[in-house]
Amino acid sequence: MIRGRFLSVTTAAATLIAAATHAEPDPDAGATLFNQCKACHQIGEGAKNRVGPQLNDLNGRVAGSVDGFRYSKPMANAGENGLVWTDETLNAFLEDPQSYIPKTKMGFRGIKDAEDRAKLIAYLDSFSPDMLLHSSDNPHDLDPAILAIKGDVAYGEYLSGECKTCHQEDGSAQGMPSITGWAEEDFVTVMHAYKNKSRTHPVMQMMAGRLSNEEIAALAAYFGGLE
Repeated sequence: MIRGRFLSVTTAAATLIAAATHAEPDPDAGATLFNQCKACHQIGEGAKNRVGPQLNDLNGRVAGSVDGFRYSKPMANAGENGLVWTDETLNAFLEDPQSYIPKTKMGFRGIKDAEDRAKLIAYLDSFSPDMLLHSSDNPHDLDPAILAIKGDVAYGEYLSGECKTCHQEDGSAQGMPSITGWAEEDFVTVMHAYKNKSRTHPVMQMMAGRLSNEEIAALAAYFGGLE
């Protein structure tokens, strides 16, 4: 489940590092940081798969899903189990790839500095024009009545078992993005994006398609209240 909204690259990256540094990301610095990725990855016009897959339209992409690229089994499994690349999941992956997806064939040791990761992600985001990032806005033109539904926390906890087969209740990202502590409106917006198929992921489309508006609101209330 990925929160969604079209945002500028600067705003997206600032969201990532605000808590740690309150600094604005430098796009040029992000391009410089990408130099350490160039041995394996291409990005931009004409980018092709090399040792690693091309990185255009990365934000919002299901892990292990670029046509024509042969992924390691751990990476392919992560995508099949619901991992989608967002600012949050990229941040966790780039910090320590081998810990985030054990036995991935990506040999990169990671970027330990949070601000550097934010700068690099901002650069990657600039090649994802259709990226969906979280916001309090309503990018999918949801009926305001749907957003206004008050979710029942207890009912949401009852429904949450299936979600917890992939997503960790404590908010840790173990190959899956965290959905703990989301703003309820973000949660509802994203689930309806899967439900109406404007957000692509077969498993999530199936899951969301089975839920009523009230059930989505209940799950949003439950996960939104977790810390």
